[in-house]
Amino acid sequence: MVTGEAFGALKGLRVIELGQLIAGPFCGQLMADHGAEVIKVEQPGVGDPMREWGRNKPVWWSVIARNKKSVTLNLRTAEGQDILRELVAKADFLIENFRAGTLEKWGLGYDELSRINPGLIMIRVSGYGQSGPYSTRAGYGSIGEAMGGMRNLAGDPSTPPSRVGLSIGDSLAATMACLGAVMALHQRHLTGRGQVVDSAIYEAVLAMMESTVPEYTEANFIRERTGAVLPNVSPSNVYPTTDGDILIAANQDSVFGRLCEAMGRPELAKDPRYATHTARGRHQQELDDLIGDWTKDFSAKELADLMEANGVPAGKIYKAPDMLEDEHFKAREAIVHMPHPEFANIWMQNVFPRLSETPGQVAWVGEPLGAHNDEVYGALLGKSAEAIAALKERGTI
Repeated sequence: MVTGEAFGALKGLRVIELGQLIAGPFCGQLMADHGAEVIKVEQPGVGDPMREWGRNKPVWWSVIARNKKSVTLNLRTAEGQDILRELVAKADFLIENFRAGTLEKWGLGYDELSRINPGLIMIRVSGYGQSGPYSTRAGYGSIGEAMGGMRNLAGDPSTPPSRVGLSIGDSLAATMACLGAVMALHQRHLTGRGQVVDSAIYEAVLAMMESTVPEYTEANFIRERTGAVLPNVSPSNVYPTTDGDILIAANQDSVFGRLCEAMGRPELAKDPRYATHTARGRHQQELDDLIGDWTKDFSAKELADLMEANGVPAGKIYKAPDMLEDEHFKAREAIVHMPHPEFANIWMQNVFPRLSETPGQVAWVGEPLGAHNDEVYGALLGKSAEAIAALKERGTI
C-alpha cells in the first residue's frame, strides 16, 4: 500500500491533527484506520512526545501514528498560523487536544477558522471540556479517570484506588470524539455547516459509569471497589487451575445450570441458595469457593475444553504472547505484522470495527518527523520547492 492510495469508509475526507500524546492522536488513528487522510502537524525539530514512548523500545509511535502523514509547523509564529489556515481551508476536520484556550490565543479558534471554512468540524479533546470553571486546568487522562469515578472502582477493596494498566481515560475521550465527529459529519450533509465536537476526558469516563449515579441519588448506595468480581453477579470470577487462572462467566440461570452439569453437580442448579440470580448474588463468596475447589485439579486447557463442550463462557487471561499464538486471532487477522525501517518485528492490533464493504486497514506505520512536508506543502498547498526551503530555513517547518 502506498501512502496516496485511498481506502476505507472515510476516504476522501481530510483531517488536520494538532494534538499530541494520546487523547487527540488516538482519535486521529481511528479516523486514519478507516481511510481519512490525516495530516499530523508537529513542532519542528521536536515532534510528538509519543515518538519516544514504549517499553524497552519506542514502538508506540508505530501504532498511534499509523496511516498518518507527518508535517512540521511552528504554530507559535504568525507564518505558521497562516499556513495552518491554508490547511484548514482544504480540510474537513481539525483535531486538537491542547489546554482550552490555546488555539484562541493563537488566533486559531473555531470562530476564526469557520470563517475560512464554514464546513470545518473541529474536534476538541481536553481534560475538562471547553467550558466550565475547570476548563483551563491541565487535565491528563489519569485525572479524568479519577474525577469521572473509574479510579474509585478499580482495584481491590483492601488497597488504595488503582488503575488499569492503560491510558483508558484518554482513549475513551478520543473514541467519543471520533463518534462525535461522525455525527457532526452527518449533520453537515444536511446543513452544509460544521460545528465543534467537545470531548472531555472526565465526561467520557463518566459515560461508562453505568448506574452508579442513580444508585446514589435514588437508593443512597455508593459503589466501591470489589476486586475481581461484580457484586451480586455470580458466578463470574477467576478460578485456579493447575497451571494458571481461568475466567468463567456463568451468571445467567441457564448457563449456571450447564456449569453444574459439567461439574457433576446438577443438584446445585436447584439448590435454593443458587437457583436464581438474586440467590447466587447473596451467596457469591461461598459459590466461588465451591467452584474454585473443583477447578483447581484441572489444567487450564482441560477446563477450557470442558467449558466449551458444555456451552459455558470461559477463557484464559491473555497476554501478548497468548494473543499472537491464538488460532482465533490468527483467523481474523486481529493482529498484523507491518514492515518497519528500524524494527523487524512490529506486530500491532488491526483496524476495528470491521466494515464489510469499506474495510479499513493498516497501510503504513508512523512516519519520520516531517516526512510529508513536500507532499503537503507542495502538492496540496501549491508551494514551490524554493518556498518550502525558505520556510525550513526560517524554522517555520
